[in-house]
Amino acid sequence: MRNFLNFLRSKVFLTQLALALVAVVICSFLALQWLKSSTRHGEFVVVPDLARLSVPEMREVIEEAELRYEVVDSANFDPEYPRFSIIEQNPPAGNKVKTNRKIYVTVNPSGYKKVTIPDIIQVTQRNATSMLRAVGLDVQRVTYIDELGKDMVYRIRYQGKYINPGEKLPKTSKIELICGNGTIPDQARIKADSN
Repeated sequence: MRNFLNFLRSKVFLTQLALALVAVVICSFLALQWLKSSTRHGEFVVVPDLARLSVPEMREVIEEAELRYEVVDSANFDPEYPRFSIIEQNPPAGNKVKTNRKIYVTVNPSGYKKVTIPDIIQVTQRNATSMLRAVGLDVQRVTYIDELGKDMVYRIRYQGKYINPGEKLPKTSKIELICGNGTIPDQARIKADSN
């Protein structure tokens, strides 16, 4: 044990220890400098605001900022934005990022997607309205005709034309329901009287 303590106090050991500490400091300094230069520490680009820009305009702005982009398709049309314009981006505008960072952008489609009209013929107006809302259509107006079934849907009209269940309309379209008012039509009365 005495020899070991003498060795720890010897000039050779202390010289080797000092050289090892110097080597660790130099290696650490070099590693930090290399990391700083390879990760571009302290260098950043401010993410530009891409909202409402068309795709070609967005490309130009992204390339100027030395960034990359990836277009994420959007299934939901937003009428407040122009068609085929950027409606969302990640990371948001104003964030600081490294050069060559990928920006994810969502593009506004050309219009609402089309939905299928459910079979609402011979269904009550209340149920028909619920079924239409469930698929994204709205009832703009209800028109009543002489038919025996009160509040029963007999026809569907869109932009002045009669349409059938199963046809497709743009989501959020406003349609008109033609419903019965509960009275027997004159033609049915005439046929019943003639029999």
